[in-house]
Amino acid sequence: MKAWRVHSNGEPREVMRLEDIPDPEPGPGELLVRVRAANVNFPDALLCRGEYQVKPPLPFTPGVELCGEVLAAGEGTQDAPAAGTRIIAQPALPAGGFAERTVVPAASARKAPEALDDAEAAALHIGYQTGWFGLHRRARLQPGETLLVHAAAGGVGSAAVQLGKAAGARVIGVVGGPAKAETARELGCDIVVDRRQDDIVAAVKEATDGRGADVVYDPVGGDAYAKSVKCIAFEGRIVVVGFASGAVPTPGLNHALIKNYAILGLHWGLYNAKDPAAVDACHQELSALAADGAVKPLVSERVPLEEGAAAVQRVFDGITTGRVVIEP
Repeated sequence: MKAWRVHSNGEPREVMRLEDIPDPEPGPGELLVRVRAANVNFPDALLCRGEYQVKPPLPFTPGVELCGEVLAAGEGTQDAPAAGTRIIAQPALPAGGFAERTVVPAASARKAPEALDDAEAAALHIGYQTGWFGLHRRARLQPGETLLVHAAAGGVGSAAVQLGKAAGARVIGVVGGPAKAETARELGCDIVVDRRQDDIVAAVKEATDGRGADVVYDPVGGDAYAKSVKCIAFEGRIVVVGFASGAVPTPGLNHALIKNYAILGLHWGLYNAKDPAAVDACHQELSALAADGAVKPLVSERVPLEEGAAAVQRVFDGITTGRVVIEP
């Protein structure tokens, strides 16, 4: 079978190689799946560059989430989805999803929502789970509150926009450029701010009569965080999701004290180990929202397996909107 492999760290377009490798065999607690679609995430690029918190042994295959069809099961998987079932799952690195076939832990396999096609289902899992836990479990977003989403047209931000609207919030989306501004509007943002042309702080204060945003969803860090603390409301909540800008901010705790706002960290992967029941419940909620049409992953590009390296590079370079999905 064909699979993308990384033998040394560097830029994705330079270190990812499409190779022929033996078909995998499912071990205990694992399922063998045919990959129907694999979503490209920012961490896939960080994995290639050796900059992610998880460093799989070389060589490895990137791809941290997928939609696949169960082909076979290893020992100890009696309660797992049966052969032929369409699932979404997280492959266990070093055998990621950018391949024709791979194995996944049976515990990570969940039935793919019927309302979504393969590419949309592949994109529903990590980004939307992160958004749901960030907005509901961490920030306790309430109907009528104002939600500020950075990188609102990107894969992570677009999920937060849809989930915020589904929760009854007023959503302000921050983007970079006219094309992404149009995407943010189509996603449902009530107000769109182009960081390349507009003053983010002034725009948020004008839109909220000076109060500021109740919740900020920040997958960017750097300057985005610096602007957020200048337009956060009294008792507001800033959810720190990631640092796509490459700059990790240093919070001024004295500022948080005098303005009475909270800084909330969110590493969704920890919930898989610490509260898997909550992850299952979230999947059911997301599936219901998808069935109702309240959320629908924005898949902007569907590319064949052969274009995988270029796709990962584009996501890292920040020139894509929505989700890029590889369809082997």
